[in-house]
Amino acid sequence: MDELTGAGISDPELRASYAECKRLNALHGKTYFLATLLLPKAKRPFVHALYGFARYADEIVDDLSSQLSVEEKTQTLSDWGNGVLEDLRKNSSRDLVGRALIDTVNRFAIPHAYFEAFLHSMTMDLTVQEYETYEDLMEYVYGSAAVIGLEMVPILGPLHPDAFIAAEKLGIAFQLANFIRDVGEDLDRGRVYLPINELGQFGVTREMLEARVLTPQIIQALKFQIARVRQLQAEAAPGIKMLEITSRPCIQAASTLYCGIVDEVEKIGYDVFTKRAKTSRARRVRVAGVAFLKRQFVIR
Repeated sequence: MDELTGAGISDPELRASYAECKRLNALHGKTYFLATLLLPKAKRPFVHALYGFARYADEIVDDLSSQLSVEEKTQTLSDWGNGVLEDLRKNSSRDLVGRALIDTVNRFAIPHAYFEAFLHSMTMDLTVQEYETYEDLMEYVYGSAAVIGLEMVPILGPLHPDAFIAAEKLGIAFQLANFIRDVGEDLDRGRVYLPINELGQFGVTREMLEARVLTPQIIQALKFQIARVRQLQAEAAPGIKMLEITSRPCIQAASTLYCGIVDEVEKIGYDVFTKRAKTSRARRVRVAGVAFLKRQFVIR
């Protein structure tokens, strides 16, 4: 039985919409897509729908090849985002990705406020170039990452209300790990996500980052951020057992791979300016293999 049939999706237009979301996930979210394959078939299409929505918005914001100005991108994002929110309110969409999103939101009663928060953070990406404090950064991270975890929980099957708290923390950990890895790439886009006042605690300024010379001070600042990722991951870990048992291998694998980005940063000697820390194919296969065996055991 294919995924869409297993999920009870029979309408041809809706199947086409979910298929497009899956295509986007497979094309752009390799680690995310791999983790999704560890879910039962009946859950996968709905995760693809959430990814399709987030990916489209991200393309508007971060497409460096675009000739659009910041003002034009902001207007494009606003028009598209308002259209999505209106579609959610009226419960219908003519957009290929939007149809699957609305169906998923309705099936699992996912609050519309999560999508409003996500779009707010995407707009911040076009207008905010740095964050003075961690608290300031959390306004952005809540919408860009925490709500993704919160949207996922109803699909994964919560067994306890605290599953939502854990999902929020894990989403934040994933995002912070990305910030650490992508310091150089974010500078190319004119952004610094590491809180300025925390960098200052180690004698690091934005100008030092922009010089792209790895210094002992920058290494210490990165170590501080890495410790936070690991702390959030540890705090979120009990939440995995608060999900339906068939969902746990997927989230455990995702936690290992995404938070494992900071391990890779350590392996390249914290040189986030000239190298890109990435999880090796061997490690992805190994983690996925262990999770797959656990999933097979659960199914039996």
